[in-house]
Amino acid sequence: MLHLAVFGAGRIGHVHATNAASQPSVRVRYLVDPIESEARSELAANVGADIVEAAQVFADPSIDGVVIASSTDTHAALLIEAARAGKAIFCEKPVSLDFATVETVTEAVERSGVPCLLAFQRRYDPDFRFVRDRISDGTAGPLEHIVMHTRDPAPPPRAYVERSGGMFRDQAIHDFDMARYLLGEEIVTVYAVGNCLIDPEIGAAGDIDTAMVTLTSASGRFVQMINCRRAPFGYDQRLEVLCAREVLYVENRPQRGVVIAAADGFRASPPMNSFIERFSTAYRAEMSAFVEMIRTGTKPLATIRDGLEAQRIAEAAVTSVATGLPVRIGPDWRP
Repeated sequence: MLHLAVFGAGRIGHVHATNAASQPSVRVRYLVDPIESEARSELAANVGADIVEAAQVFADPSIDGVVIASSTDTHAALLIEAARAGKAIFCEKPVSLDFATVETVTEAVERSGVPCLLAFQRRYDPDFRFVRDRISDGTAGPLEHIVMHTRDPAPPPRAYVERSGGMFRDQAIHDFDMARYLLGEEIVTVYAVGNCLIDPEIGAAGDIDTAMVTLTSASGRFVQMINCRRAPFGYDQRLEVLCAREVLYVENRPQRGVVIAAADGFRASPPMNSFIERFSTAYRAEMSAFVEMIRTGTKPLATIRDGLEAQRIAEAAVTSVATGLPVRIGPDWRP
């Protein structure tokens, strides 16, 4: 029996705690969240966890791993404590909103030798995995360019925007990671444009709600990203990968797999309305991978180093928007 502790009883904490508790021979023993709420109590009861302070988790030798799904400003300290205590780590992105802190924490976790899975759940989505496998085994032919669309169903509230780190660090970081994952190499040039076209409250909070980003890889291949805080029809997450022999598409997943045909035309179901719904299978697979990592040492699809490199691209995008210029990056580039 593996014993886990989950940090965070919010929306994503609920997803991860529930998925962890559903794993065979896994017990979520502790839930840590400083905010007393009905949601916290219900989650603890549903997964059979005791609500405790963080210190108790790290002092308990029976805890095999921790799931860090708390607010972003807590991630860095919890990662350091988990590494010191020798606990396997599952951590939501980003590690920190401060890039220097991300570097420091990444190096500390890697030095500790503690296994760490960073939660880029798209890497565990069956469709994205299928595309990656078809590229990596050569079936699709050499990859030439990628187009990604990511649009939220509705703008987040200003309070969320103010603590999120901005659209590039919060939303687009998943696209930056997927670009690296599919290309199999690093990004060397980032050119981003952005504006606030949808919600003035987002602009008042100092962020953008609409962006387009062009990435160039080390071998000269291109990625075009289209990111937005609103899609009138629901959550929009699509991928197009042009290869020499095939073009691979991942389309939006509909709420129902039914098309209604009548005299006035054809009607299809709208897409799923949130990333939680769209990637529910990926979230379950991601937690299964974490458990397997603890049990067998299997390397995760995304490590803390992947989190660092995706955030390096995000920081370059922020710089590009601010300066109006392309930004050339490498392993030594810092904002």
